[in-house]
Amino acid sequence: MKTKIKSLLIVSMLFFFLPSAVMANEYPTNAGEKLGSGVTNMLTGVLEIPKTMIVTSRNDGLAYGMTNGLFVGIVHAVGRTLSGVFDVTTFVIPTTSFVQSEYIWNNFDQETTYVSPQSR
Repeated sequence: MKTKIKSLLIVSMLFFFLPSAVMANEYPTNAGEKLGSGVTNMLTGVLEIPKTMIVTSRNDGLAYGMTNGLFVGIVHAVGRTLSGVFDVTTFVIPTTSFVQSEYIWNNFDQETTYVSPQSR
């Protein structure tokens, strides 16, 4: 009876620690990617202004893109920059970014959206 309990205990401990071992191999990569995307978003946040103006002009006309696109672009620039600051600050915690397209050049023809960060 003792050997069965010991065997079950060893097997249960293996199942408990196995996911942690797998995550430990991916952790440096995920943390490095989050740090890199955070720095990139901090530096390229200002590019949201012309991007949003272009996207809004294509969808709703030039006058609307130059006026409303400018203001929405400023909001997106602040959002992307602050998201980058958050990612750099918390890069040791493996979560995804607030910004939907991780880098500004991904999906350049679509307006930027924001989501709540999820664990990787």
